[in-house]
Amino acid sequence: MFSKIRQKFQSVFKTKDELDLTNGPVGKNLFYLSLPIIVINLLQTMYNLADTFWLGQLSEEALAAITFAFPLVFFLISLGMGLSVAGSVLVAQFEGKNKSEKVDFAASQTITFSLVASAILGVIGYFFIGDVVSLLGASPEVVPKAAGYMQIISLGLFFMFGFFVFMALMRGYGDTVTPMLLMLATVILNIVLDPFLIFGWWIFPSMGVQGAAVATVASRALAMFIGLAILFSGKRGVKLSLSNMVPDLDFFRKMLKIGLPASFESTTRSISVNLLVAVVGYNFLDPVVAGYGIGVRVFSLIFLPAIAIGKGVETMTGQNLGAGKPDRAEKAAKIGAKYTLAILTGVGVVVFFTARPIASVFTTNPDVAATAAEFLRYVAFSFGFIGVLRSFSGSFRGAGKTMVAAAVSIMTLGVIRLPIAYFGAIELGTTGVWIAFFVSNILGAIIAYLWYRRGTWRKDFDPEESKKGEVAEELDDFGQTITDHFKSVLPGKELFSSLSG
Repeated sequence: MFSKIRQKFQSVFKTKDELDLTNGPVGKNLFYLSLPIIVINLLQTMYNLADTFWLGQLSEEALAAITFAFPLVFFLISLGMGLSVAGSVLVAQFEGKNKSEKVDFAASQTITFSLVASAILGVIGYFFIGDVVSLLGASPEVVPKAAGYMQIISLGLFFMFGFFVFMALMRGYGDTVTPMLLMLATVILNIVLDPFLIFGWWIFPSMGVQGAAVATVASRALAMFIGLAILFSGKRGVKLSLSNMVPDLDFFRKMLKIGLPASFESTTRSISVNLLVAVVGYNFLDPVVAGYGIGVRVFSLIFLPAIAIGKGVETMTGQNLGAGKPDRAEKAAKIGAKYTLAILTGVGVVVFFTARPIASVFTTNPDVAATAAEFLRYVAFSFGFIGVLRSFSGSFRGAGKTMVAAAVSIMTLGVIRLPIAYFGAIELGTTGVWIAFFVSNILGAIIAYLWYRRGTWRKDFDPEESKKGEVAEELDDFGQTITDHFKSVLPGKELFSSLSG
């Protein structure tokens, strides 16, 4: 029996040894690379859904509390996420060049600087998070619950971020199966711990909302320690060493050139999410806030394939550009966009007709369920466009063009979604907020596609520019030409060149 299960698993999930991302069929390789990421993202969402489910049984205020808390968790992680993106991109490009010693060095440095950044952010979050929750419009009954949840998460941010970095480094190397298996184990632990800590089952104290936070931090801490053990052992291709982890400020500056725009993109996305919560919180009562929270949780679950394909495209772009094969990188992005558009559009049709039963899984309050169902019906037919946006943005990041990816995100969320939601809430009520999601998803995809078609992302890797590439190799500047090296000294230059090129 177990041998059959193992054979079935091996037929569906391919390890790094079985995947050559720079050769062979692009679509097949992208599928096998991205499939474990889909599972990882699904399991990642299970953390949030488990909290949503159990706290939904506790009280309406508890559910509203995590509606305010989840975007703040995302915000804290986003501030330091650029370093993990930079590490993943550099590991991918070095792997594409078959430079294993530089893969190990990049991974070690990424771990060092990322963990330091997460520790600092966690301390800041612990002392200021209560004031931020109040500013988002939470009611007096909800504020202490949301703040208590966030303080525990802040103290555990070091462990949570450590595991995210482990996954990013393994993904850049091309191994997505190992993080998937580790995520599975920790999600099971979190789901088991949640009701014991929330309701005080058995010997555990009844901690309510804070119990959900403790369960999440404990699970992530275990995942981080196991992940670091794997990296130090070197058994999965990437090997950490204490000597390589000694901070190298020159390398750190090179990481920042890629990482700062990526952090800016993630932070902008997070700020947009938080401001949208504020729009809902200030304009509507707790049942609407809770329903919106459920809708967003389900929404985030549905477009997990788009996120996964985008990360797969990022890795394939990095490795193929490192190997001098930009055409394969472009093909990966287009295949990812085409298939996620088709698949998620189909999912949207299903969700449109089943929105109320889906929402009712997470709450027994009919008003909350009605709000969540209404949100899902409005955004359902825009699901496919998220796949297009994520695929092309992933290719931008894999090419090191993180400033372009950030610009697309800012336009989609800051210029389109947030203003429509703000004025829509005033003029149309909740319908105005739902319309903002629908419109921004479609326009964001169009912007990303048109920008990608211009081809500025690949010009530094064009085979006709091989002479420049040789110079860049001598500089060891991660595939940049001399021109790009000097352009990158000034913030925003890359974006300016892309707009005017």
